[in-house]
Amino acid sequence: MNTDDLDNFEADREYKLAQEYQDVVGMFKYAVETERRFYLANEVKVNVTGDSARPLIEVEMTDAWVWDMYRKTRFIPTVRVLSFKDVNVEELPSTVLLNPNEI
Repeated sequence: MNTDDLDNFEADREYKLAQEYQDVVGMFKYAVETERRFYLANEVKVNVTGDSARPLIEVEMTDAWVWDMYRKTRFIPTVRVLSFKDVNVEELPSTVLLNPNEI
């Protein structure tokens, strides 16, 4: 396997992962970004401990999907992440659109 074959293999996996993301994103309520991974989850709990100079961020997610092209299974029942770096938790917009007459 040469370098071009490896690049093509990785590009194909990344493309398939992006397609899978588009298929599943509507099933989740939150997007969570850490230094190492990106997750979609339906329940997220964040707990910050330690001192203000170096806080430890603990994120617990339930019913999650992880953006990782090397995992066989990306759907995960529970995830626990510990980080000293920034963690971004974002509530995704609802896919249900309101009828303007109902407002």
